[in-house]
Amino acid sequence: MSVKFKPLADRVLVEPAAAETKTDSGIYIPDSAKEKPQQGTVVAVGKGTKDHQMTVQVKDTVLYGKFSGTELKLDGKDYLIMKEDEILGIL
Repeated sequence: MSVKFKPLADRVLVEPAAAETKTDSGIYIPDSAKEKPQQGTVVAVGKGTKDHQMTVQVKDTVLYGKFSGTELKLDGKDYLIMKEDEILGIL
């Protein structure tokens, strides 16, 4: 899970959890109907700013809004980079 990417200021790099492929009752969900995951694992954390100390840490599982962050691809994997303020909570 080590990534050679260091977020600046109050930004966090999150690896989104895999989207659900099957419902609880056993019905498979087609790719066109899958919802974007809203939780993931923190992979890298910036140092914060003088006005904002960072709360989340690497390996925390976090919840974030459906349209939070910016998608990016590093070393063939999908990640989201977002400000810590966009994170709703730690699980």
